Amino acid sequence: MFKACVDVGGTFTDCLILDERGNFTEFKVSTTPQDPSLGLVNSLEKAARFYGRRVEKFSSEIEMLVHGTTLATNALLTGNIAKVGMLTTKGFRDVIHIRRGFKNIRTSMFNVFIPPYRPLVPRRLRLPVEERTLHTGEIRAPLNEAETRAAVETLAAEGVEAVAVCFLHSYANPQNESRAAAICRERLGGAYVTASHEVLPVWREHERFSTAVVSAAIGPITSKYLNVLEERLSAAGFSGTLLIVQTDGLVQSVEQARKRAVSLIASGPAAAPQAAIFCGKLAERPNLISIDMGGTSLDVALVLNGEVHHTTEGWVGDERVAIKMVDVQSVGAGGGSKAWIDSLGLLRVGPESAGAEPGPACYGRGGEEPTVTDADLILGYVPRDYFLGGELQLDVPLAEKAIGKVARPLGMQVGEAAQAIFTTVNSLMADRISEISTKRGKDVRDFALVVGGGAGPVHGAHLAELLGIPAVIVPRFASLYSAFGMFAMDIGRDYVRSYVTPAEALDVAAVNRLYQEMETQAAADRAAMGLAADQTTLIRTADMRYAGQFHEVEVRGSSNGRFTAGDIQALQQAFHKRHDELYTFSMAFRPVEFLNFRLKAVFRKAELALRHIGRGTGDPASAFKRKRQCFFKELGGYVETPCYTGEKLRAGDAIPGPALIEEKATTVVVPKAFTCHVDPFQNYILTRG
Repeated sequence: MFKACVDVGGTFTDCLILDERGNFTEFKVSTTPQDPSLGLVNSLEKAARFYGRRVEKFSSEIEMLVHGTTLATNALLTGNIAKVGMLTTKGFRDVIHIRRGFKNIRTSMFNVFIPPYRPLVPRRLRLPVEERTLHTGEIRAPLNEAETRAAVETLAAEGVEAVAVCFLHSYANPQNESRAAAICRERLGGAYVTASHEVLPVWREHERFSTAVVSAAIGPITSKYLNVLEERLSAAGFSGTLLIVQTDGLVQSVEQARKRAVSLIASGPAAAPQAAIFCGKLAERPNLISIDMGGTSLDVALVLNGEVHHTTEGWVGDERVAIKMVDVQSVGAGGGSKAWIDSLGLLRVGPESAGAEPGPACYGRGGEEPTVTDADLILGYVPRDYFLGGELQLDVPLAEKAIGKVARPLGMQVGEAAQAIFTTVNSLMADRISEISTKRGKDVRDFALVVGGGAGPVHGAHLAELLGIPAVIVPRFASLYSAFGMFAMDIGRDYVRSYVTPAEALDVAAVNRLYQEMETQAAADRAAMGLAADQTTLIRTADMRYAGQFHEVEVRGSSNGRFTAGDIQALQQAFHKRHDELYTFSMAFRPVEFLNFRLKAVFRKAELALRHIGRGTGDPASAFKRKRQCFFKELGGYVETPCYTGEKLRAGDAIPGPALIEEKATTVVVPKAFTCHVDPFQNYILTRG
């Protein structure tokens, strides 16, 4: 039997297969933007050919398939969303428009050209109805069902495809909201209907309303995709368990993903930090900066003490998404990112990408604009004849022609322009890394850089040199970084309930009721997936802050037994310590408030393990493949550079820079200042000096 993890990116679809003997095999195919499920099945067909089976036979032997996708994120960013209507408490239809007065967080306060925010639901489709629930959960005014039915008729006449029901304080008592959602489902039939308490049952109305609207806007698109995917997989013979990567770094059933479409935001990138954590443990390095540089974008995450940071302060474009998310920062800096010259005559790279269709110019598929991959080819870092293991022959003249479009206006030779593109994209990536490290009080010199994605190992060491990072880890399956991370992810789900109170006024019985409610829901979800109770681990946390603070910190509490008065004091002490770790100070003299109580239910699965490779002599000569001209600025230009075949390297081999290691789906570039050591699992550890 096999296990498969498939990551559908903007340019390539990555498929990693684990057989019953513990061997991994990797496959890459082009993403099919019009129907990403087709690319996924294409990757399985490619794997089937490798194993000498028909796809129906091979798929029937896959017992578990884990899937991550950027579909939800791309739909939201491009505006390819459903027509959404909204039912809300009378007098509060403009909550999602006012949005606490926030401006675009990615724009300078001095930019006078910021366009006004356009909500996903226009005002004429935000319909108020009479109802009122208090923050205590008391129903002050029951739902006016006649008014609600009239509003739903209006939405039906408008042809809405999705409805978000967002009532005040529904997190405390969802009765009115549930009834309104039921009326919508009765009348609107096939429309996607979601209620805010189903998506995010916490206080703060703007955050909850906005997140629910986002979930409704992408719900029809994601539901349709998941339906088509299941049909295609069934037709291909797959009858195993299909799991979907969630934005919180866990994997969940398809049914849960349908209900909470917003949980698919950043589905693919959320897996990458798990790969970094796994590789960091092997290298005994708990502090890591994870980068995943694919064909379309760069995803960056910080791992501190072996744990990835989560956030509830997420934004996707202009939309506030307040569910718990892996804190992954993205920027348009991938292998397919286009180089261009701005109005000031300066060279820029990204965010626009050549994508899978037509791809970079050197692919010979019709692309004409200069990209990072074209520059890497001209600089000698990417092999012309061994791209994707030789499946795609890259066209150097086409790359030179494309790069010439920016070289001529800049008064440069093609090689100089390629170097400028390489330097520019590295600087862009360095800035994003600084945002999640240096600007948060972390010294990058205390971290190792874990690089993944097809383009990551090409740029990783140069990026580390630019930032002063002393070590670079290139995982064995770097080119399928997120897919590999999916094997290291747990099945599970996060639950949350709001209870806003000063620590001294906290009611222990109320907290136990909240945890019991969440544990009951977790047990039902576990049973629906057919998992045994003894496979479950429950992790309790609380969101806390100092009185007067706007933001909160998640603190881990006891996972066993009932919540007691002693836990209150223990959580406060843990909060002071955690606050100091994150922000380098604490204020033990200030009173502490509790905001939310969280439960993370993790359902154990088989531990991920990598097989050891053979031990070498330390001399990589047996893996030597050839030499080719590569550009290294520190050496004054193009130099004859030794190239090694990655599959032939053995544990303990040391490769001094400058050198190249050619893998089937990527190339590891080792600059002069680095030495690359191969570890027992065929990860590459590059160290400076």
